[in-house]
Amino acid sequence: MNISNYFWYFKSAIPPRICDMIVRYGKAEKEREVQAITGGYGRDRDLEKNPLTEDEIKDVKKKRDSNIVWMNDRWIYKEIQPYVHQANANAGWNYEWDYSEQCQFTIYKKGQYYDWHCDSWDKPYMIEGPTKGKIRKLSVTVSLTDPKEYKGGELEFDFRNEDPDKKPNIRTCTEILPKGSLVVFPSFVWHRVKPVTKGVRYSLVIWNLGYPFK
Repeated sequence: MNISNYFWYFKSAIPPRICDMIVRYGKAEKEREVQAITGGYGRDRDLEKNPLTEDEIKDVKKKRDSNIVWMNDRWIYKEIQPYVHQANANAGWNYEWDYSEQCQFTIYKKGQYYDWHCDSWDKPYMIEGPTKGKIRKLSVTVSLTDPKEYKGGELEFDFRNEDPDKKPNIRTCTEILPKGSLVVFPSFVWHRVKPVTKGVRYSLVIWNLGYPFK
């Protein structure tokens, strides 16, 4: 899909106190902290009934190594969703969406990362519920940590979107380095989080869904 804007950002949009509240909340939910997985394992699988095997965990860590806590508190959505709507209009995407998945509070410690991937899949969700028949259309990442507290962990985009006939067109999203900054982008855009080399990087990710493009 050809687009003129691959992402839209808002610098220092979320107040520091809100960022700190989300971080405290995530860190306090230690018993709910789990290893992050990739979509191939978690999309239509009940991991409580059918947890990953040791071999599957090793396979996941080749692509992604981080820890997450799921959140679905209304006050968090109220802080973030208006920016998704605004970015959708400002960037000229105008995608129809009507549902946000659970918020993913992500913890990247030293050496942890998430290699190249896109958030969307080739088929809609099939599990019964509010996501059934819908696809991820807009992703949002919120920086919750002061950049002085960690090194590495850069968010990068590849605007060729894995097209083998094109040269890599990698862009580091330096715009969201300040604490409280956020970036919204179409979920089919390829991106990665480089390894953290010092400290801990906290972020919040939300995927926003709608029925497939017509």
